[in-house]
Amino acid sequence: MRDYELMTIHRPDLAEDDVEKKIGELEEFLASSEAEVTKRDLWGKRRFAYEIDHLSEGYYTVVTFKAEPRAIGGVDRMLSLADEVVRHKIVHLGE
Repeated sequence: MRDYELMTIHRPDLAEDDVEKKIGELEEFLASSEAEVTKRDLWGKRRFAYEIDHLSEGYYTVVTFKAEPRAIGGVDRMLSLADEVVRHKIVHLGE
């Protein structure tokens, strides 16, 4: 298993509880993909350096997890299709 870090930016019109619920759903998806979440860090609402899709702020979250490389495609696809996610980035944490 490899270490990964996932940063997501959720829409600012969501309530903070809804963002936490969505992150919980993401963690459940990771668990069903045989991944192990090691850290969850909610940064809260932050302003963007530039507008993204006519938005100037969003909820930032960083989730660190261990997973097999084959699970990453499913996570990426799920987040790409989620309307509440403005942007996401998955990074492999190297040695």
